[in-house]
Amino acid sequence: MTFGNFHFRLGPTACFCVALFWFPAILSAQSNFTGFIEPDVSVNYKVARNYDHNFKLSTRTFFYDDDAYAIRSRQIDVAHFSKLKLTDDQSLALGVQYRFRKAFESDRENELRVTQQYNLTFKPNVVRFGQRFRSEQRIQTSRTVHRFRYRFAVDFPLQGEQLDVGETYLVTATEALLSVTRNAGPQYDQRFHLDLGILIDSGIRIQTGIAYRLEDYTNETENIMFINASLILRL
Repeated sequence: MTFGNFHFRLGPTACFCVALFWFPAILSAQSNFTGFIEPDVSVNYKVARNYDHNFKLSTRTFFYDDDAYAIRSRQIDVAHFSKLKLTDDQSLALGVQYRFRKAFESDRENELRVTQQYNLTFKPNVVRFGQRFRSEQRIQTSRTVHRFRYRFAVDFPLQGEQLDVGETYLVTATEALLSVTRNAGPQYDQRFHLDLGILIDSGIRIQTGIAYRLEDYTNETENIMFINASLILRL
C-alpha cells in the first residue's frame, strides 16, 4: 500500500483489523441491515479418551437497528454439547441450547434447541479443512422449526507450521442453512465468518472476528452483521 512517498506492507493480522474496523460501516449503508455484538465464553473438558463436553454462555446485543446505531440487549444463550470422537478426523455430537429472549423482547418467545452434528476434518499439511453437518429442532411455544446446516471451514496458524503458545491463527468459514416449519415456506440463509485467534496458553484461546449473514435471500433478504469475541477454555 502506497501513500505519496510512504510505503506500507500489511500482514494478515493488520488486514484483519482493518476489515474489522471498516466492515460494519460499509454494511450499515445497505437496506434491511442489523448489527450485533456477540461475546461468549466456552469451557471444554475431556470426560474420557474419545468423549468431550462443551458448555457455552453467550449474549447478543444490537449495535445497529432500525436505521440507527443503538446498544440494546436481545438475548442470552446457554448451550451444552457432548462430542464422541469416532476417529482422529471424525466425530458425532449432540447439543442442547436454551435461548432467553422474552425478557428482552416481550413480543418474542424463549426457545429450546436440540442439535445433532457430524464433523469431518482433513489436514494434508499446515491448513486444516473442516466440514460440519447439523440438523436442529428449534422448539418454541407457537411452533417448531427444523433446520439443516452445512458448514465448510478453513483454519491455519499465521506463524510456522503449527500453532504454539503466543501465536495467532486465522479461521474462515461459510455455512448454508435451510429452515422449514409447518404453514410456512422454506427459508434459505448463507453465512460467512472470518476470525482471528491467539493461543494464550495450552488451555486458553481468545478469538475475535466478524460474521455476515444473508437471511431469507430467496424472498426479502436481511443483511445481518456480527462482531464476535470468544474466550475458549480447555480444562
